[in-house]
Amino acid sequence: MAEHRAFSIAADMDVYFCDPALPWQRGSNENTNGLLRQYVPKRTDLSLHDRDALKRVAAELNSRPRKALDWDTPAERISALLART
Repeated sequence: MAEHRAFSIAADMDVYFCDPALPWQRGSNENTNGLLRQYVPKRTDLSLHDRDALKRVAAELNSRPRKALDWDTPAERISALLART
């Protein structure tokens, strides 16, 4: 996030950084890590998995409804956001 200031200006939004070793400050990230663990065990070397397999996992996760998104999927939300630009 070396370019966080430029991103913040371009996206017209604030950027926040969490404190180290405080996972409760990164709820969405921690939730996504937990979902990822359903497919890939912790400490797995991702280079051992082919790109297509990882893309399938990402597509499944992005197609899964999330309570934090009022039960929309991440894919639906990004599509709606991109349609507005």
